[in-house]
Formats: sequence, C-alpha cells, structure tokens
Amino acid sequence: MPGAGRPLIITEDPQLLDDLLRLCAAAGAEPHVHHAVPEQSGGGGGGGAVRGESVSGAALETGGSVGWESAPLVLVGDDAARRVRGAPRRGGVLLVGRDPDDPLVWQRAVEIGAEEVLRLPDAESRLVDRIADVVEGAGKPALAVGVIGGSGGAGASTLACALALRAARAGERTILIDGDPLGGGMDVLLGGESAEGLRWPDFAGSRGRVGAGALEESLPELHALRVLSWDRGDRVVVPPAAMRSVLAAARRRGGVVVVDLPRRVDEAVAEALAQLDLVLMVVPGELRAVAAAGRVAAGVRMVARDVRLVVRGRCPGGLDAEAVAGLLGVPLAGEVPVEVGLPGRVAEGEPPGGQARGALARFCDGFWRRALGPAPGVAA
Repeated sequence: MPGAGRPLIITEDPQLLDDLLRLCAAAGAEPHVHHAVPEQSGGGGGGGAVRGESVSGAALETGGSVGWESAPLVLVGDDAARRVRGAPRRGGVLLVGRDPDDPLVWQRAVEIGAEEVLRLPDAESRLVDRIADVVEGAGKPALAVGVIGGSGGAGASTLACALALRAARAGERTILIDGDPLGGGMDVLLGGESAEGLRWPDFAGSRGRVGAGALEESLPELHALRVLSWDRGDRVVVPPAAMRSVLAAARRRGGVVVVDLPRRVDEAVAEALAQLDLVLMVVPGELRAVAAAGRVAAGVRMVARDVRLVVRGRCPGGLDAEAVAGLLGVPLAGEVPVEVGLPGRVAEGEPPGGQARGALARFCDGFWRRALGPAPGVAA
C-alpha cells in the first residue's frame, strides 16, 4: 500500500527536521518529508508553501508521495500545526516540538487532532518506539512461554525445544531463546551448532529498542524456527538490559516465543520472567525432585504472573500428577510420560518432539491447541 511503513514529516524547521530524520533512522524508517505543506496542485511533493490559516486534506496529497490520510504516522512540527489545522481528523498524528514551556501546545494539538504531544529531547525514546511500530507493523504480541526445571535433569530444555518445534510445524512464527548460559546450547540440542547467525554474545550490549525484524533475520534458522543460543566462548552472563530488549523485540513479531530458563533467578532471568505470559515448571516424577521444585517455584512466582506444572513420568509412592501439583501449590498443565528411545534419537540428530506420535510431541500439540485456540490464555 502507498506509504506502508513510512511516516510523513511536516515541518519547515531545519533543526527539528534533522532530529526527526535521525530518530526515523534509529527506528529503521524512511520517511516522506514535506518541508512545507505543498500546494493542492503541486504534484511534486515539496513545492510552494500554503501561507493561509488552514489547508484541506486534499492539499496534503501530492502526486507520487504519501499523503495526510494514507501515511501510517504523521509527525507535525510545532511550526506547521497552524497550516494543517483544517486537515481531516485521523489517528496516528503526533505534534512534535522542543519547547517544554509552550502554554498553547495543547490547544494546537486539539486543533489538529493529535494523539500525543512529544517534546524533544525528553520524548525521543517514545517517538522512536512509535515510528518503529509503524515500520514493523505492530500487532498482537507473541505468546511468550518460559520453561524451567524444578530440579536438575528435569528435562526443561528438551521440553522447550519440543514446544518450539511443534509450534513451528503448526505454522506459527517461532523464536526459541536460550536463557541458560550453562545449559550447553539449544542450537546443539537442535543439531545446529555450526549454523550461521548471531548468538547471545552479539546482543550482550543491547539497550533500548532492538529491531524485531532485524533480530529475527539475524538468528540461525533450524527446523523452521529461529534460535537465539550461545556460542562456544566464555561469556556466561546476559545483562538484564539485553534480555529485556531482545525478548521485547522477539515478542513484537507475533507468533510464539519459547524461553529456556535456568533454575537460578538472577536479574536477567527476572527480566525474562516479567515478560512471559506463562512459565512451565518441569518436575520429574521423583520425590526428591518434588522437594527441590518447591524452592524453585517460590522464587519464580515472585516475578512470573502465571506458573504451571508439567510432571515428567510417574511418581513412586502413589503420588499422581494432581497430588504433586497439590503439594507444590502450582496448577497442573499436564503430564508427559517418559518417551522410550528419545535420548538415543536426539543423540542421532533428531530434534525433541520430532516424532508426531511420540508422547512429547502429543503433549506439545495439545498444549498449543489450548494456548492458541479461540479462548484467550492457557487452560490448566
């Protein structure tokens, strides 16, 4: 569509224009620029300025250029507000300036139907976010699911891989994020340790907004999903700001994001937990594992909004999955029977969840049907 993803800038202020062009570049946008409001018959996009009290919407539409009504976002400089006062009302109009003490700014905003008044430089990050939303086509965020082990060797990484694989095979845009630097690498589990693409150390310095499209395209693609894992270097820490920025970018593309989490809740893990819609805690069917999981659950529930239990295998001593959930005080998401032969197949290069008739794949398929079905949220 004309002007898709490209904001319209209307201003005659050279300094403000420089600022707006810089912020558009930071958001990955190529704006259409009108240094002055063009004549209705201009046809060229940058011609004579209209000096009257107001201008019609038609006067803002020029041949070969995005116009007032077709632009996804309109950035109106303070200097141009009076001249666009008669334009048709529409969403996505921002009044931008630099004077924080202007007493008439809100009056001008009402006159042009602006959604927001942004004062630079204080509102630069907010403006970059608005522009980037236009470029990326902001829509419904991804469903973000974390997987954490209730004890050592619980199989959380295996479940995270299988969830991501089954979502991708169901046609969902899927990103798998390895949040456990000591876990050996999700790319290894998927047989892609040599695949080209960026790893966590490349994003360690990320702050502020990370481009969602650029993130997705930079990651290795394995089994129809994108994977953010670790390289074989010595870095074992994700700065909290990097985790916040990267996970937010992954969610903006929609679809599904699966995060494999370590059992230790540090600052970076807390940042991830705060953005997740749901955390699945995997607990093996063993009494010692159940005891250990109580401590993990207590730490996770301090940050996460929704924690559910996945019991792997049967507990001895007559404890079924519902009883384990009751002991831990965590709602039950389901039970995954032990899948015979799975470790051997993974060692031979088959990804977890690769066999559609296997117990792991069936659990994951059922989970996504509930999570992504017509009803919002995830059924217990």
